[in-house]
Amino acid sequence: MKKLIFIIAVSLTSSFKAQVLTPKASPIAKIQQNVGLADIIIEYSRPSVNGRVIFGELIPYGKMWRLGANQNTIFSTNQNLFFGKDTLYTGSYALFAKPGENNWEFYFYKDYSNWGLPEKWDDSKVALKVSASAGISKEFTENLTLQFEELKSSSAKITLTWAQTKVTLPFALDTKTKVLASIDKTMAGPSANDYHAAATYYFNENLDLKQALEWSTKAVEIRGANAYWMTRLKAQLQAANGDYKGAIETARISIQAAKADGDDAYVRANEQSIAEWSKKR
Repeated sequence: MKKLIFIIAVSLTSSFKAQVLTPKASPIAKIQQNVGLADIIIEYSRPSVNGRVIFGELIPYGKMWRLGANQNTIFSTNQNLFFGKDTLYTGSYALFAKPGENNWEFYFYKDYSNWGLPEKWDDSKVALKVSASAGISKEFTENLTLQFEELKSSSAKITLTWAQTKVTLPFALDTKTKVLASIDKTMAGPSANDYHAAATYYFNENLDLKQALEWSTKAVEIRGANAYWMTRLKAQLQAANGDYKGAIETARISIQAAKADGDDAYVRANEQSIAEWSKKR
């Protein structure tokens, strides 16, 4: 009987221990960002300053750092990224860093399965080494923070901030080639939406605006004047090609359809454009 009571007591003690949960000192974060046609993911742990001097003391200058705490920081991309003249190819990598007072080095390492720094560093596994400038952040950051800034269709910047240090790592993508290839392929049998999407991209990127106007006109012909978002783009392209009179007429058509649909934002946008174009015709 005493043996049975002992077994039950031990079992209950183990059960109580299994239920104790404590927060991690360095919480895990996962950021997902779409840049152009790329989907990029960074998974990392976020240690805190906690009153310590970080760079130069806790993390020495000139020595490799796992860029976070606990398990490796993992960087994944489904499109090739360009850091200056160098290319980071599609895949997943462990991301390490070597901090310096003014400049940092980042290492995209092919083996991302280990915990922290590799026991034996293998240069052949370095997919890419990139240098970046470090500066002083205007705001104090308690937890290590990685994020994306200045997002554009073909570029962005990865920023690291911790304590009062900020490091910026810009990169680019070949979005244009992929979009143009997609447009060329789709134009073999495009719908109104395909024409409109192609014209929108050309308009936003300031490419061949005459070609863009042709596509926009075809989109309106197929979809009809009630598609006020399409007639709005056509009006903008007419103006961009110097046909302000035609642009104003088309914008008025867009206004009528937008009013019928109750879309005040398009009504206001067209009215503002008409006021601007009226001064130029």
